[in-house]
Amino acid sequence: MKWTTGLVVVAALGLSALTGCSGGQSGQGGRVSGEPAASSAPAGGGAFAVITHANSGDAFWDVVKNGAEAAGKRYGVTVSYQGDGDPARQSQLIDQAVSQKVDGIVVSMANPDALREAVGKAVAARIPVITINSGGDRSREFGAITHVGQSEDVAGRGAGEKLKAEGVTKLLCVIHEAGNVGLDQRCKGATQGLGGTVERLQVDVGNLADATSKIKARLQSDTSVNGVLTLNPAVAVAARDAIADSGSKARLATFDLSADVVTAIKDGEILFAVDQQQYLQGWLPITFLVLYRDNLNTVGGGLPVNTGPGFVTKDNAEQVAELAESGTR
Repeated sequence: MKWTTGLVVVAALGLSALTGCSGGQSGQGGRVSGEPAASSAPAGGGAFAVITHANSGDAFWDVVKNGAEAAGKRYGVTVSYQGDGDPARQSQLIDQAVSQKVDGIVVSMANPDALREAVGKAVAARIPVITINSGGDRSREFGAITHVGQSEDVAGRGAGEKLKAEGVTKLLCVIHEAGNVGLDQRCKGATQGLGGTVERLQVDVGNLADATSKIKARLQSDTSVNGVLTLNPAVAVAARDAIADSGSKARLATFDLSADVVTAIKDGEILFAVDQQQYLQGWLPITFLVLYRDNLNTVGGGLPVNTGPGFVTKDNAEQVAELAESGTR
């Protein structure tokens, strides 16, 4: 899918800041319910809430947080970031933001139906909502003004096609969050792109040692599996270790980046990473909400604003590594 023309507006307002701002080091955990919200700018310029389905310590979401807070500093607005992997608690965080009468809400919808009521309350309160990362196909239905993310099925097909070109015929697709619709779409897309056999394995991103054990056991029990696709950078590292420990020759690829993943790509341990440029999933929604507040601009024309997919391979990993260290990739 193509980038929307609305990004021309973003380029005029924020591209120089995007290249000049560093949002902090990755490794800062997203705040969960009950913890104090972070403030990236003095109060008075407006307040925006970013509420995701991430648990604390997820490196992927640290980069989203960095992008949102960098945009807050750029535009002189307050940005609070909170995350909770439990849909009920995520809904409570949305309710809290509505009660605080924030100027806009950014929300990821890994489990859209569980968030319908909370998002509906925000829309009813005339608080503009932008969805990010997952749940893009339900965004307009829920009343959001736009969605920022990537088409997961398109990204999955691209990953499957690249793995097929590497000779993979039987693939293990590792799902790390039960009920996440976006992860299901990635595996379905990979199945279409590969044209071979794709099996799924459920692991827990909160228990990476157990994830390594489960992947290792599957590879040892079925030596015909010659490819592994993970959907999270931390799980990718667990899969790399599982492949080495099991003696398997399976080729490994992943979705999303971390410094460890980029290093593994450079070292030839991971073929490639599907990059959805999650920094933009923090930066762009704050930009769009400021534009909406100040000028009633909407971006996308009813279609999602795509931040990916791109691919990080051995050819460009060195350049990306420098950016990943700064917390922007």
